[in-house]
Amino acid sequence: MPTVYLAYGSNMGDRQKNINAAVKLLNQAKITVTKISRAIETQPIGGIPQASYLNGALEAQTRLSPTQLLKQTKRIEHTIGRIHGLKNGPRPIDLDILLYGNLKIKNKGLQIPHPEIKKRKFVLNPLKEIAPNLNNNFL
Repeated sequence: MPTVYLAYGSNMGDRQKNINAAVKLLNQAKITVTKISRAIETQPIGGIPQASYLNGALEAQTRLSPTQLLKQTKRIEHTIGRIHGLKNGPRPIDLDILLYGNLKIKNKGLQIPHPEIKKRKFVLNPLKEIAPNLNNNFL
């Protein structure tokens, strides 16, 4: 079963409750969360003025394909109340696929490894916390 890494973030409502709900829904969707980084508070990047985020990363195991995993993360975001449309806007939950095993994918709807890993310390540092020996080819 492939190991996948996801970034999570929340800056609306009860941020920790939203993150906990996302983890629960991931597990229910056959995405078994095996490690979760501590959440760090960060300032938003771009977009309209908004509250600070709680960000982190998690490790999971899944038999879902990358496309199925993306569909499930978008469904979970919607379930928790995210409305897509405003770029870099506030959100109750954001789930991004960072890595999916050793796969490299680049198409219109999905890019793995996530293209912003190197640029976002709020993703990179939590990822290093839960996977310190991860292959650094993408870093």
